[in-house]
Amino acid sequence: MAENCSRKHAAACSTVLRPWGSYWRSRVKLLVDEDGRSPMARSPHSRTILPQQLTCQSFQCSGERCYQDEAHANKTVTCHNETYCEVTCHLPLHRLRPLPPPPPELPPKTIYVYTHRRMAITAEDVWLEKVIPITEGFAVEEVVLDSDLRVIGSDVTIQISSEDDRLTVQLPFGSHTRTFLQEVSRCSPEVVGSEGVKQNGKKLAVSQNRSHDSTDKSAPRQNKLKPEVTTEMIRSSSVMVSNKASILSEPKFGLRDTMVKSQLVQMEDSYTHIQSFRFFVGTYNVNGQSPRESLRPWLRCDAEPPDIYCVGFQELDLSKEAFFFNDTPKEEEWFKAVTDSLHPDAKYAKVKLVRLVGIMLLLYVKADLALNISEVEIETVGTGIMGRMGNKGGVAIRFKFHNTSVCIVNSHLAAHTEEYERRNQDFKDICSRMQFCQSDPNLPPLTIGKHDVILWLGDLNYRLEELDVAKVKQLVDEKAFLELCQYDQLKRQMNANAVFEDFTEGEISFQPTYKYDAGCDDWDTSEKCRVPAWCDRILWKGQNIAQLSYRSHMALKISDHKPVSSLFDIGVKVVNEELYRKAFEEIVRSLDKLENANIPSVTLSQREFHFEDVKYMQLQVEKFTIRNGQVPCQFEFISKPDEETYCKEWLIANPSKGFLLSDAEITVELEVFVNKSTATHLNSGEEKLEDILVLHLNRGKDYFLSVTGNYLPSCFGSPIHTLCYMREPIQDMSAESIRKLTLMPLEMSDDAVQAEKPMDIPKELWMMVDHLYRNASQQEDLFQQPGLRSEFEQIRDCLDKGMHDTLLGSNHSVAEALLLFLESLPEPVICYRSYSSCLECASNYPLSSQIISNLPGCHKNVFEYLMAFLRELLKNSGKNHLDVNILASIFGGLLLRPPPGHPTPDMTEKRKAQQFIHQFLLRDDNSP
Repeated sequence: MAENCSRKHAAACSTVLRPWGSYWRSRVKLLVDEDGRSPMARSPHSRTILPQQLTCQSFQCSGERCYQDEAHANKTVTCHNETYCEVTCHLPLHRLRPLPPPPPELPPKTIYVYTHRRMAITAEDVWLEKVIPITEGFAVEEVVLDSDLRVIGSDVTIQISSEDDRLTVQLPFGSHTRTFLQEVSRCSPEVVGSEGVKQNGKKLAVSQNRSHDSTDKSAPRQNKLKPEVTTEMIRSSSVMVSNKASILSEPKFGLRDTMVKSQLVQMEDSYTHIQSFRFFVGTYNVNGQSPRESLRPWLRCDAEPPDIYCVGFQELDLSKEAFFFNDTPKEEEWFKAVTDSLHPDAKYAKVKLVRLVGIMLLLYVKADLALNISEVEIETVGTGIMGRMGNKGGVAIRFKFHNTSVCIVNSHLAAHTEEYERRNQDFKDICSRMQFCQSDPNLPPLTIGKHDVILWLGDLNYRLEELDVAKVKQLVDEKAFLELCQYDQLKRQMNANAVFEDFTEGEISFQPTYKYDAGCDDWDTSEKCRVPAWCDRILWKGQNIAQLSYRSHMALKISDHKPVSSLFDIGVKVVNEELYRKAFEEIVRSLDKLENANIPSVTLSQREFHFEDVKYMQLQVEKFTIRNGQVPCQFEFISKPDEETYCKEWLIANPSKGFLLSDAEITVELEVFVNKSTATHLNSGEEKLEDILVLHLNRGKDYFLSVTGNYLPSCFGSPIHTLCYMREPIQDMSAESIRKLTLMPLEMSDDAVQAEKPMDIPKELWMMVDHLYRNASQQEDLFQQPGLRSEFEQIRDCLDKGMHDTLLGSNHSVAEALLLFLESLPEPVICYRSYSSCLECASNYPLSSQIISNLPGCHKNVFEYLMAFLRELLKNSGKNHLDVNILASIFGGLLLRPPPGHPTPDMTEKRKAQQFIHQFLLRDDNSP
């Protein structure tokens, strides 16, 4: 858990860092520890590192989100001669080892402040800057900077003070901040004389969040709110229907509070009215370019300033660094360019920024409307290769504006004309995997579809089909856009209800936005001569939405795309305070009468579920309904005695908890999904698809649900040495044979204990590699573009059943299947025991070769076979666009994985794994 904040360089009594001679860049770790020792400093080799001046550079801390106040960034930052810090409460011990030790004889409860540079891997990168004891006089209070614009549910500025020190930090809104404040609050009440965690005299851990990113670096002023947020606005400390306040710490929601909240939602029409606001929505694929021209022709194209700006970018950075490590300095460049180009007739507050590799989304609101923004959350979903790489996918910001929930999604879907099915799949993946946490822990996460207003923008990449370049250009010259739209893939897929169901797109009256020669308005003159297409689109879903304009902006020329914008008039539900109070009082009176009247009970439509022929990575879903009786109730699936979770790892109930009013019902989906973490035990028979779910009613009884199924064994999740002994397809073998071979220790696989000599490599691996070697050596973007899920399922069945001599599916689907196969191996190609040795000799080829030669025979053969295949691909790099770094990055994390229980690899370990594979790819060898 890591968040960034900014602090002002002040006098010695209250400053957090005193650079030597000039301001300097750093980051700070704040840790709460209860035993008087820093949880990060346990090594006898640790030493204190003196602060030193650092050069300005963009940086990404592996696995962490980095926030900057000046640039309002949440992934990377660039120095602006200010000091930054990172606040964390629980930091994995492996992340920074070894750290400088804290001073001895510290009080039992202490906050440690560490500063570190980029990536912070070793002691040379980290030093202990200061220690704040949680003793008498300790306090944490919310403060307001001079120019703070209030964004409810966004960031909060706090001041941590003790007898001798004072530290001002800015904490981004969300669960990480709540956790940190809870830890501080948990430690401070036991300290005699401690002022605790407060907001204006009240404990901050249960206070309302009323702040946002501040660009003003002036000294903070305590106990001053602009504008004042009164208790009448909050209405209830535990009921958060009001959007004028959000609770920082995790609130204690009881059944009564949940009932009040649910009924307030039902009665919403009685105390709200619709008021219109203008939303500007813009999307721009910048093709990896920096903002060398003003964005004003795009962002200031209307006479009246909009109330809210939603600005999205794609292909922010096309470098390999950005692709593999999500690290780019261009985030700040484009953020500044946008900020400088907003409408001059209004003052705007930046609400949030979210980025995934090159996909970035910015949200601004008029400063005088900021008080009405609440419950701000961000999420990202990568849909690139193996369903994770962030070169394709989506980012989203969700929030409440007055009493209307809004979700803004920016996506970059799969490229190439023929890949429309892949684009459809990307859209569905983003919708299913994008989930936003709610402040009420009793409520399930929110999906995109659970919002009142959805605005979807981005490079959706749908093309024009059935027309050649000349015909398209002719129709464009004639401005026959309506006729041209008949050949648009997105229009066709929407008409077939295959994608963006229930979404609306306005009439397109502008020429295609792709593809142009950079720097001018000429169509693509490259060798490929792309057919023009409307790749860049804006769609919407919801009520009370009117599109006022939909246009492209030809004045911007730095990219091969043109930016697109749309102006919306959106009706938002605004609360009438007096009517709200009446509704609230009416609900409370009715609940008083209901309380303790009866014990809740429900009726289940089904209690026994059987999942037939479950396959690897193929979701199966069964549904049932819970119908409530006369008493409102809260339900939850609870864990059984001696079990940590309510269900087995391959099963999930959605939703797993919720609330039902009288006579209400809800549909629950039971999802069975077998992946790499469960497949091996199911193959061996050690685990079966059997589980009992316990559905518990608050103040009521428990209901028991039986879940069973049968799993079809798969080569995915099977050990290499097991597959080498399987001459038949795995599904043609008996369960006992599979069990025996799967449980056979790796050490025995080289011994002559089996009746038959094993194959050199698994036949399944050979089939995939051979297919790619014969058909895909010159395939563009191999191992970088995902395949289709339906084709993966065909490939899996072919391998498991031996149905065909040739694999079905595209080259990209076979390539992705190969990566998924390697990822699913319970023992990686380079055995776990060799992991540390490989990292140590990552730059020493003779020692690395020795490690490979000592692997078990089947593992050694697989490694050499794969290296020979990859070297063959590199011979065709001019056409397949592969290079040594790309292949080393992709295969390094699959062939060389840390053993179970090992900390998640940091950036240094990832690079060493890449370097280890890199040296083998540069050696000459025969092709497979």
